[in-house]
Amino acid sequence: MHSYLLANKRMADDSLFLIDIDRILREKAPKQARYIPRFVVSYLKRIVHQDELNVFLRESKDKVGVDFLEACLDFLDAKIDVHGTENLPQQKLCTFVSNHPLGGQDGIALGYVLGKRYDGRVKYMVNDLLMNLHGLAPLCIPINKTGRQAKEFPRLVEAGFASDNQMIMFPAGLCSRRQKGGVIADLDWKKTFIVKSVEHQRDIVPVHFEGRNSDFFYNLANACKFLGLKVNIAMLYLADEMLKNRHKTFKVTFGKPIPWQTFDKSKTPVQWAAYVRDIVYKL
Repeated sequence: MHSYLLANKRMADDSLFLIDIDRILREKAPKQARYIPRFVVSYLKRIVHQDELNVFLRESKDKVGVDFLEACLDFLDAKIDVHGTENLPQQKLCTFVSNHPLGGQDGIALGYVLGKRYDGRVKYMVNDLLMNLHGLAPLCIPINKTGRQAKEFPRLVEAGFASDNQMIMFPAGLCSRRQKGGVIADLDWKKTFIVKSVEHQRDIVPVHFEGRNSDFFYNLANACKFLGLKVNIAMLYLADEMLKNRHKTFKVTFGKPIPWQTFDKSKTPVQWAAYVRDIVYKL
């Protein structure tokens, strides 16, 4: 649930974060909000499925952690076809790195599968706005590389890798895009997972998640890139893409752990990140 769209709203006897487009516009664009045509606001509410998702958020407000992820899978009627469970370490702390084809079901499913396996001892590195989801927040290490929290970013990452939790990461940061030749794949992977895994002697487990978004999404994302737009407009449609992918079965494949000692000085961290990315796409 992409909670850059979420806002805090007081309920009868507790506080629950709900999607509130009107409030978001007032807070993010206070000077312009009154001039935005109502049909545009209505369209935004429809494309982010405000009413439908708020019903789910109300019904699942008492779910936390892995239980919340399970409720999300039930809501999306998503089934997971898991392969390679024999590659999951029993005791050793690892970094699980995956491609990011969807931006919704992939994160939910991986957190659920690994959360069940490791008794909830998993942490995502995610956009800090997802902390608005109280059910998901206990599993998250918030990332915001702009503004005040930017100074806290290194400390939060360090704390996550130093903890007794399994780390789940999508090193591309953004969900997959259509590349040259029509291939749908992640953008280049960032090096953080290599650097921190070596530092904390965590083996890296490659994970491949099978799935894709709609042609509309990929065309929109590429159009925004072509136009040089700084605002990631495609993200507005991720909730819609998530619901388009309802009632599906997704194949998840866990590869063999790669010992942290593998990542020596023969390659740069960026090159090692590309190496692991290639392994993921061969699973």
